[in-house]
Amino acid sequence: MQTAERLACLELALTPHVGAMSFLKLLQAFPNASAAWSNSSTHLHTLISQKAVAALSAHQGLPTLQAALNWEAEHPDNHLLCLVDDDYPLSLSEIDAPPPLLFARGNLALLQEPSVAIIGSRHASASGLNIAQGLAAELSRYGVCIVSGFAAGIDTAAHQGCIQAQGKTIAVLGTGIDRVYPAANRDLAHQISASGLLLSEFPLTTAPIAHNFPRRNRIIAGLSQAIVVVEATLESGSLITARLGLEMNKEVMAVPGSIHNPHSKGCHALIKQGAKLVESVNDILEECPRLPQIRPVNELTKEKNTPTTCINESSSLLKAMGFDPIHPDQLVDKLGISATDVYAELLQLELQGKIAALSGGRYQRIT
Repeated sequence: MQTAERLACLELALTPHVGAMSFLKLLQAFPNASAAWSNSSTHLHTLISQKAVAALSAHQGLPTLQAALNWEAEHPDNHLLCLVDDDYPLSLSEIDAPPPLLFARGNLALLQEPSVAIIGSRHASASGLNIAQGLAAELSRYGVCIVSGFAAGIDTAAHQGCIQAQGKTIAVLGTGIDRVYPAANRDLAHQISASGLLLSEFPLTTAPIAHNFPRRNRIIAGLSQAIVVVEATLESGSLITARLGLEMNKEVMAVPGSIHNPHSKGCHALIKQGAKLVESVNDILEECPRLPQIRPVNELTKEKNTPTTCINESSSLLKAMGFDPIHPDQLVDKLGISATDVYAELLQLELQGKIAALSGGRYQRIT
């Protein structure tokens, strides 16, 4: 049952032009949300913008509030978390400009779990995707919740790695919670809502608008004990998340890459500035003593019983490839064997999941 005070708070949070800072100012100026509604517009003008005062006076948030309440009632896993609610995550309430309202679908208990953010480029290399997926899967086996932004590329790989390891993941959306973006992640959204948590601060039906994605980065940083960047250009939004994490005294880490890969330059810049260089999950755990340090016994047993495919390190072609993209003609020159033999072995390695085909006829080692 909704109390009058909670409804007043929810409407306040959903009123147009009342952003996170205006919401905080009103709660700090009045004993509760109901008092803010009953105050004179003259007083409100000293606290918030004229547009916000007009929107409050006209109760412009009511239609959005009704839609939100209907959505919450549709399914037991749908939740509205207001900043004043007891189950609002403490880690978010302590950041600058905490979201006044969160739409959540899934397991709310994950908001209290030890968590690590894995983020990076939307246009990641095959190697970057493999690294993000592997780190997420391994951290999940330690009982760490993986937080990411549900974008294409590294974010998607991190969520997928977590789910494949039967772990827990939180996806922080840059759209309304009822919109799936990118559309290719529709199945992933269903998987996350079933075993993890979808989270958004944006009202229902909010479309993917460019400036909303940097806004959601503070939520990713706020929920996480550490932030790991896997591939990012110098202009990447992932560096915004890393900067926000530093301001919140979170551990910031980065995975190094090829000096020829523009999507590694952001990671290299972070490392130069003091971010921890990550080569394995152990590097993350060492830096974060509050994270679980011992894998559960059932996970260790499961790993022993799981067949693994080892890289054939004796393959001269695999060694000659290195870890940078390479064209088969270069391998012919390096190894002194026929193009037919090179292409035959490349096909075999690709089928084994050890290399990936790239644009321009090039290949890259991914394991």
